Amino acid sequence: MAAALGPRLSQLMAATGRQTKAAVARRLISTRAIRVLGIETSFDDTAAAVVSSDGQILGESRRPQHAVHEQHGGTMPGLAANEHLKHVPLVVRGALEAAGVGVGDLDAVAVTRGPGLPSSLAVGVAAGKTLAAAHGIPLVGVHHMEAHALMARMGATDQVRFPYLCLLISGGHTMTLVAHAVNEYTLLGATRDDSVGEAFDKVARELRVPWIDAREGGGAGAALEALAQEGDPQRFAMPMPMSKHDTAKLLDFSFAGLKAHVRRLSDSAAFDSTSRTDCADVAAAFQLTAALHLRKKTALALAHARSTLGVRVKGLVVSGGVACNKTVRAQLQSLASDSRLPLACPPPRLCADNGVMIAWAGIERLRLGLLDPYTIDFIQKWPLDDLKRMGYVSRTTSF
Repeated sequence: MAAALGPRLSQLMAATGRQTKAAVARRLISTRAIRVLGIETSFDDTAAAVVSSDGQILGESRRPQHAVHEQHGGTMPGLAANEHLKHVPLVVRGALEAAGVGVGDLDAVAVTRGPGLPSSLAVGVAAGKTLAAAHGIPLVGVHHMEAHALMARMGATDQVRFPYLCLLISGGHTMTLVAHAVNEYTLLGATRDDSVGEAFDKVARELRVPWIDAREGGGAGAALEALAQEGDPQRFAMPMPMSKHDTAKLLDFSFAGLKAHVRRLSDSAAFDSTSRTDCADVAAAFQLTAALHLRKKTALALAHARSTLGVRVKGLVVSGGVACNKTVRAQLQSLASDSRLPLACPPPRLCADNGVMIAWAGIERLRLGLLDPYTIDFIQKWPLDDLKRMGYVSRTTSF
């Protein structure tokens, strides 16, 4: 056993810094499930979780910041970083206590390395590096969007199998990609302007919709969805984005025109901003049009993967905060059914940014030996398809 582990031990130790050979060996030969702490601070929520390789959430803790940012109409980077600085220690301790483990019981620490707000990322990366280095355990720097892309596989790796098409829809990103394997992705389409989540937030602000308490899975987008449930989506006509002859067949998304149309409509005589009915009808029309746009472009991505890349995907995965939206999910379920593909989405509470997804991505990468040195820094802008070119040492033997 020792002889077989020798080269792997050397690679692990080189990747993670100074560790005792015995400590790493114990983790490699252990028959119990791997336990990883995940830390997420890429944007405006501080979150941490301990997850095991059999897909169990052992403990988690989260500190939302919506109440801090709502009065400013959006996330303020400086305030977000200050909140992370205040709450990271308590959130990490809360996750560990809920799991009933100490840092020394972990097999690795995973932390969001990027993309995201620089000042927010810096807080989490510093915390993760310090914990891992002080306790001599592996460190895994996680790409935020890979974590979303892998979240649906937690506890279901035999059902959500590579390759699959992934639609990532959140407040910061809107993209389709082929997930070939952990660490290997092909980007197909991305937004040309606003993300769909950003568009939801800005339309909510235009209609002056009060945010829902984040502890109840809220925020501006969720508040807009709740209002839209009261409305008639057919009353106000909305333009379908990228429907002209020169853009209709492109794989990219666009939401700026739809958002601008809502702004013009809200200033018109046809709309009464004091009428809840008018606001609900506009919200419903916007939401349905955005969902149909997502469906159309995802259908094009499925066709492109098959005809141009020669990849027959085994399923459709939808993740990110907007995947919680019921209208969006219904349109994508219909697309998946029409395409005879299974649709996989994380549970609604795990669609938004959370520590669980970072821990699970850490487990997926740790299994392949994709580790990082304690000297890593955050990466503000980080294309997901760059991962494979970053020079990680991949091994055939897995945890």
